[in-house]
Amino acid sequence: MQEFARAGVTEVVVSPGSRSQALALAAVALERAGGITVHVRLDERTAGFFALGLAIETGRPALVVTTSGTAVANLHPAVLEAHHSGVPMIVVSADRPSELRGIGSNQTTVQPGIFADAVSFVREVEAPTAHGVDDGTREVVRGIAREAVAAASGHTGQPGPAQVNVAFREPLSATLHDVAGVPDDEIDTAYATRRVHTGLPVAELTPDDDPATVVIAGHDAGEDAERVAWELGAPLLAEVSSGARYGRNLVVTYRELLRDPEFGGRVRRAVVLGHPTLSREVPALLQRDDVEVVTVRGAGADPYEPSRASRPDEPTTLVSDVRVTGRTSPGHRAWVGRWVAASRAALGDGDAGPDLDAKRSEDRAERNRFLKDEVALRRRPVDRAMLADAVWGVTWPHDRLVLGASQIIRVADGRVAGKKIRVHANRGLAGIDGTVSTALGIAAALETTQAAGGTTRVLLGDLTLLHDVGALVTGTEERTQRVQVVLGNDEGGAIFRGLEVAETTPAADMRRMMTTPQHVDVERVVTGLGWEYRRAATWGDLERVLTDPAERVVIEVPLAD
Repeated sequence: MQEFARAGVTEVVVSPGSRSQALALAAVALERAGGITVHVRLDERTAGFFALGLAIETGRPALVVTTSGTAVANLHPAVLEAHHSGVPMIVVSADRPSELRGIGSNQTTVQPGIFADAVSFVREVEAPTAHGVDDGTREVVRGIAREAVAAASGHTGQPGPAQVNVAFREPLSATLHDVAGVPDDEIDTAYATRRVHTGLPVAELTPDDDPATVVIAGHDAGEDAERVAWELGAPLLAEVSSGARYGRNLVVTYRELLRDPEFGGRVRRAVVLGHPTLSREVPALLQRDDVEVVTVRGAGADPYEPSRASRPDEPTTLVSDVRVTGRTSPGHRAWVGRWVAASRAALGDGDAGPDLDAKRSEDRAERNRFLKDEVALRRRPVDRAMLADAVWGVTWPHDRLVLGASQIIRVADGRVAGKKIRVHANRGLAGIDGTVSTALGIAAALETTQAAGGTTRVLLGDLTLLHDVGALVTGTEERTQRVQVVLGNDEGGAIFRGLEVAETTPAADMRRMMTTPQHVDVERVVTGLGWEYRRAATWGDLERVLTDPAERVVIEVPLAD
């Protein structure tokens, strides 16, 4: 454990187990001595996503320690997400020694390579044959730790998960004496920090003579996307979890405009950063023969090249970065202005609410009308648009927002205004599992790195919450985080209602096989697991509960649509 800490890995997630007890006890001893922080999660599936969240917030891999057998396999969903989104993670799996494998031993399977191509580094450590650790063994351990951290952090290839499989013979643990801590000046956080080394060239782009460029910012694009759009004089089509959802060039209703021949039809060049996943219009644009595509290679396992599906002989131009030379013209400003104005017009004023001029009017009837409208608004049932707006509105730069792979992320993507806040969603494989666990990991890291405590909010649907309800279970000896889980409850998978299947499937089959409605008493579930519960059936309720100071709360919002 000390060598991982020296290599910059200071967060360790442990699930209890017999074969891994030596690793777990060494971790907690080092935590007491100084050098790492240990988080205990009761099951490995949630532990994996908790480690994912820690790495997302810190930019460095977390260790996740498991016992042998199915415990390791339960990490697979989180490992796959880390692989496809380029998030560093190190699995330290305990195992039986070689002589107990392949003979039917209890809780024994083939663990090295269990994650196949989803890990870039696998190292097996044989069980020691003698007591004590000599200098040669220390050097070997130090080398393995640094190799694993280098692989996970992207020193040579893409960042992502790595595996160190450690065998143990009985006795499985012993009393630990005088565990030395790791001083801060020996912890090389820079070594463990994620980087993307693609070996690709830097693209030198100039603003086009006849403005027809758009900049597309998918998940994890980062702030560079906003810069590139500004320097190229191009509309910025930024997904809600891109990290670039702000700026003067931002176009919120990009999906509708890409379908419009007067906007999307005029595009001739697209610069792509991050991993776009929230629309069909973006890949359709990139597959067109008349659109030049320049893609900045992201951290994930695969480059984003949808054009290869339709034009395998004309690959996308992949680059490591974009450098813009030259200056924009009034024509570029007009090109951006048309997109931005059309987006704002499509959004309209939204629900402007009561007339504030009427509130200040000297006419008593006007003031009464304002009061009546105000009461009506506060009693209005909440729909997805209102829910997305409300959560977005109360989230600020010192907070974190995590969006589940529910219908709500697409609603938010299509309407929330520009705001420079940290938003995350598990978009590597866009699965619904592990969302709450990921958010808890983000919150845990946030609270150790930020003096002014922010709130981590999770906005998700009911199936996404139920898929990860085990994340709400925290051991009594563990620290808890300031987290709001905001549940938009429509009692089923609403996302399927917008797909082709809804047009061709009998209603009864659609309900049973796709939307899977269920009735869960959310209050009993979450309070039974130690969380506070709030219900917000109206806009007035929602405004009130979102500012509730409760540390751990689930806010259930029955959706009107």
